[in-house]
Amino acid sequence: MTEPATTAAGGIALYKLGAFGCMAALAAVVVMALTIPKTVKEFVVSLICTLVGSIGGGAALIKAFGLMAWADDVFGLCALLGMVFACGLPGWVLVRGFFAYAEYRKGGKNFIQMVGDLITVAKTALLK
Repeated sequence: MTEPATTAAGGIALYKLGAFGCMAALAAVVVMALTIPKTVKEFVVSLICTLVGSIGGGAALIKAFGLMAWADDVFGLCALLGMVFACGLPGWVLVRGFFAYAEYRKGGKNFIQMVGDLITVAKTALLK
């Protein structure tokens, strides 16, 4: 017969790990809905980078700020999962930006010209 305390502790730990995975997946779905990739290759690479950014970046942020004690409370866990969610968004943006740059390079322009074009567009949009 198993000991109830260790079984319950294992169940709670598994629940918390599953919740972090769900928030990472939710971050990936949200950004995929905003910017749909053109090819399956872009989709897979972007999805992997979003999930790694969510899980790894979220864990690093929680560890850096010493927020592990928040996981003992339901509301603290929700706050931690919000941070995990937000950490996945830059991964998607960076990968999509790289693919946009690679597509831009096919037109014969280099990185400096691309940044110059982006600055011109940003200035035009802000001055309207």
